[in-house]
This record gives sequence, C-alpha cells and structure tokens, in this order.
Amino acid sequence: MFIDQNAPDKADSQLTESIDSRHLRVVIAGGGTGGHLFPGIAIAEAFAERHPATEIMFIGSGRPLEISVLSQTGFGFDTIAIEGLKGRGRWNQLRAAFKIPGAVWASMRKLWAFRPHMVVGVGGYSAGPVVTAAWMLRIPRVLHEQNLLPGVTNRILARLANRIYISFADTEGRWETDRMHLTGNPVRQSLLAGTQREDACREELNLLVMGGSQGAHALNMALIDALAKLPADTPLCVRHQTGTKDMGMVKAAYARHGVEAQVRPFFDDMADCYRWADLAICRAGATTVAELTAVGLPALFVPFPFAADDHQRLNAQAVVQANGGQMVLEENLNGDLLAERLTAFIEHPERLETMAAAARTLGRPAAAAEIVADCLALLELESSSAQAEPEKQ
Repeated sequence: MFIDQNAPDKADSQLTESIDSRHLRVVIAGGGTGGHLFPGIAIAEAFAERHPATEIMFIGSGRPLEISVLSQTGFGFDTIAIEGLKGRGRWNQLRAAFKIPGAVWASMRKLWAFRPHMVVGVGGYSAGPVVTAAWMLRIPRVLHEQNLLPGVTNRILARLANRIYISFADTEGRWETDRMHLTGNPVRQSLLAGTQREDACREELNLLVMGGSQGAHALNMALIDALAKLPADTPLCVRHQTGTKDMGMVKAAYARHGVEAQVRPFFDDMADCYRWADLAICRAGATTVAELTAVGLPALFVPFPFAADDHQRLNAQAVVQANGGQMVLEENLNGDLLAERLTAFIEHPERLETMAAAARTLGRPAAAAEIVADCLALLELESSSAQAEPEKQ
C-alpha cells in the first residue's frame, strides 16, 4: 500500500524535465557488493527493455567489482568518495563520517549534470549520499531492499523515498513504513533466459559451490575436508567458485582425490552454472537466494555468520521453511557433515527434485519488470501529456 505524502512535487521540481517515454534518464545508486549491484543491473535492464532509449547511470564507490561488472554492461558509471560506517572502528568511522557532506555535494553536481527523471537506491553505503541529493533536488526516488531484514542505509533513507520495493513478505512486519511494495528481488535477464535446468536423472551429482563474489574460505576448507571422507568412486562433478586466495589449494585437493572439478576464482556465466547444477552449496545473500529460487535450484545454505544483523540466516530460513533448501550454520560446518549430506542426495536424487519444485514456488522472475512498471506509473510516463520543462535556476 502506498501513500501520497512523498509523491514528487511536479510544480516545484528543479530537475525533472519533460518526460519523453522514449528517452528516460535513470540513476541507479549503490552497489559495492554483488548483492546490491546485480539487482540494480536487473532493474536497469528492465528499464532498457521497456524503453530502449533509456539512459542509465550507475553511481557507486568505485570498488573493483563494480568496475569489472559494469564495464561489461554498457551502462554509464560514475563514482563518489564515500566509505561505510558500520563495524569499522571508531577512527575509521570518524574519517568516513567526514566524507559524507562532500559525497552529498558531489552527488548533487552529478545529478544536476545528468538530469535524471528518477533515482533508484539499491542499498550499500554509496546509495546514501545520492538518494539524499535526489531528495534535496526534488528528483523522484525509490529504494529496493534485497534482504528480509532492511539494511542500515535503506532504513535511514526510507523517509526520503517515494516508493520502497521489498523482496520478502516478512519485511513488512520489520519496517515501520506503509510505502512498501512486495516485488521480490530482481534477477538479471541473462540468468532468466535459457536457464531451464537439465535433467537431473543421471548417475553423478553436479555440485555448484559458490561463496559469493570473493569466495568463502570456510566453505572451501569444508569441501576439501569432505573430499577425504567420500568414497573414491563417489559420482560427483563440481564447479567451485573459490575466490582468488584459495583457488590453487582447492584445485589441488580435487586433483588429489580424483574428483572432476572446474575451479575458478569467479564464474562469469552463472546461467550456465545454474542450468548444469543439481545442488548448490553457498552463502545466503539475498541476490543468491533470489537467483536460486528464480531458476529452481535447491541449495545447502551456509549463511555468513558476520552479516549485518544476521540477515543471511533470515534469508535462508525463508527458503528452508518452504522446503526449497537446507541450512547449516558455519559453526556446525565440517567435512563429515558435508560428506553425509552429499551422500544422502546422491542416494536419493528425488529429494533434490522435491526441493527444486519448492524453491521455484518462491521465485519472482518478474520482479524487475514489476518495479519498472511502478516507477513509470510514478512518473506518469503512461499518460499522453508531458510535463513542461522547468526554468533552470
């Protein structure tokens, strides 16, 4: 349910030009991690699909993942100097706090130059100054929250937003605002197109191990330990995303135990990985959960124990309760447990099919399109009359 008190003020807007449905300008603010960045890309793709002439500009902090991923999309990208505050120690927090006013001012200048019709905040600390600047310039602004438990940045920005899109129904009871709209977490088109999973009725278990964009040392070590517990003839094929630091060690372990495995620091073609896999062992970031449920891939979740407010455990719990996956806390993770679980799935493949069907019921592959449709309604792009361009001041 939405309320109108934060609707954009057309008469007083200093930036919003006449909106031509064939030429829309949108800023997507935030990122830093794949969990924030990839939903932003999905939203950008949905804008471009709806109106191909749309100009998209991402504004982030310039972290290597942002640069690497966005350079392959063709979308514009700019940066502001900003750092996170939470969990960094008093001195680093003080230094980061002093950067906020400058980051807001820099964001205002970038928005004024690009003249967007809308700013979409996707979480991460770099979204804060940009959405705040949009509020100051009276540019329509919306937020998307990927996790079941809202992040700090989005909680702070909530009062400034015209719309807040959420990924989990349970978020409604944890966030005191009535401008929420349940859409699910947007998933990139490259993952949705042609990701019909292959027939799982085969002799070997195709296992996908991924610890996020930078890998997960605990998962890597547990898998190495599990290899020593499995019989030598275990029908297992693995694709393992290790991150950079552990790649050599993990690759050597698979070779030592004679297990067929593709070991890489990062997999670019996740659509192919999802189509190939029967089971994933992974963290429970919101984007990972959204992608797995959208393609119907069951998972053994190992939530990152130091995630803010333990939100990964809550994300995984929502899937486990629907029987779309299983969860093991990192404190209980070891080679014996993994070997036991893998053996059970190999001996009873029908369990994977049941979990896959349950996971698919939670998927919301149309999330990005639904968000864009509502954004366009907010901007009244569907109306036949255009707004008059305001005088520049």
